[in-house]
Amino acid sequence: MTFPVAHLWGQNAADSFWVRLQQYCGKSFEGRITAGGREGDGFTGNRLLMQVKACNNDTIRIPFYAGENRSRVWVFARQQMKLMLKHEHRHEDGTPDRITGYGGLATNSGSSRQQVFPADDETCNLLPAACGNIWWITLTENEFTYNLRRIGTDRLFTVSFDITKPVTVDWKPWGWE
Repeated sequence: MTFPVAHLWGQNAADSFWVRLQQYCGKSFEGRITAGGREGDGFTGNRLLMQVKACNNDTIRIPFYAGENRSRVWVFARQQMKLMLKHEHRHEDGTPDRITGYGGLATNSGSSRQQVFPADDETCNLLPAACGNIWWITLTENEFTYNLRRIGTDRLFTVSFDITKPVTVDWKPWGWE
């Protein structure tokens, strides 16, 4: 499979990753925990879905559903010729959660298949325990994976989504207009 080259933003690996991810806008995929799940974590035993719901030149918003919980959105943004990942959390009434906006900016352009996001200062101030977090996203022809590793601990969490089999999801995340 070939992917188009980014024309509006340059030609580095982050651009290529961005263009590849945008091709899934409007589609949803079912996932499964492939590392780190445990009973009672809010994910294990629930249907896991990602919905590439909103894309423009600067932002890609991907709601991540765990069962009936629609509180999470992964927000990818272009910044400084790199990509940023932030986690947006809302309550069922749409108001922002106290813990929202954490994530990080990639330290380099990454690759067309993988982007790595170490925790930024905002994350360290909001969640000191998450200051050692590193998130990475992989995107192959068959799979999108969301990964979290907390450096200095045994914490690892990975959810893998089969992007060859779109599913129908007509939900909206909490607080979505």
